[in-house]
Amino acid sequence: MIAAPRPLAVIFDMDGVLLDSEPIGYEAMRQVMTAQGAPYDEAENDEFVGRTTTESFRILRERRSLRTGIEELVRQFCEAKIRLIHESARPLPGVPDVLERVRAAGYRLALASSAELPIIAATVDALGLMGCFELRVSGEEVPRGKPAPDVFLEAARRLALAPRDCLVVEDSRNGLLAARAAGMRCAVVPCSATLGHDFTEADHRLRSLPDLLPLLIPR
Repeated sequence: MIAAPRPLAVIFDMDGVLLDSEPIGYEAMRQVMTAQGAPYDEAENDEFVGRTTTESFRILRERRSLRTGIEELVRQFCEAKIRLIHESARPLPGVPDVLERVRAAGYRLALASSAELPIIAATVDALGLMGCFELRVSGEEVPRGKPAPDVFLEAARRLALAPRDCLVVEDSRNGLLAARAAGMRCAVVPCSATLGHDFTEADHRLRSLPDLLPLLIPR
C-alpha cells in the first residue's frame, strides 16, 4: 500500500494511461502536417508528448513557417484524432477494472489531460468510462500546459483538495514534471511511446495500470 498520508484522490492522465493513443495522436498530427506540405516524424512527435495541441502547433508553425493559423491547425487535428479514436480506440490493460476498483475503495477520481474537451469526451465515451470520473479537466482550460502544473492544480481546486492529497497517474516526462511542480505524488506507467523517458523523479514506476492496485488498496 502507498506510504502515508493516504491520498484522497487519484488524478489520471488520459493519453497513454487509459488509451494507447500516442500512435493515434501521432497519426493525426502527421496527417495535418502532410496536408501542410511539412515533414513530421516519430522523433519530433516525442518532443510533444504530454503537451497541449496548441503549444505543439505554436512550435511547429514557427519551426516550419506554416501559414495556416494555430486555431485552424488545432481544429484539423481534433477532427482527425476523434475520427481515429472512433475507428481504433482500445483500452490499455486494467481499463476500466482498475478505475472501478480504486473508486470503490473510496478514492475520488479525476481526469486531467492536455487534450481538448471534445477529444476527452470522445475517448471517455469510446472506452465506456462515462461514470468513472468525478470531473475532467482539459489543458485548454488552463493558462499553461504540461510540464507546467496548471491542469493538475485546477483538478485539485475543483476537488477542493490540497495538492498533497492527490496522486497523479502519468505516462510521460512532461506529465511527471507537471505533477511534481504541482506538489503531488506521481505514479508513472510508461506507454510504448514513452518507455525511454526519464522518470527519475517519479514516486512509483509501474509496469501496467493494474500495478496501481497494491499501492492503493490493502490486501
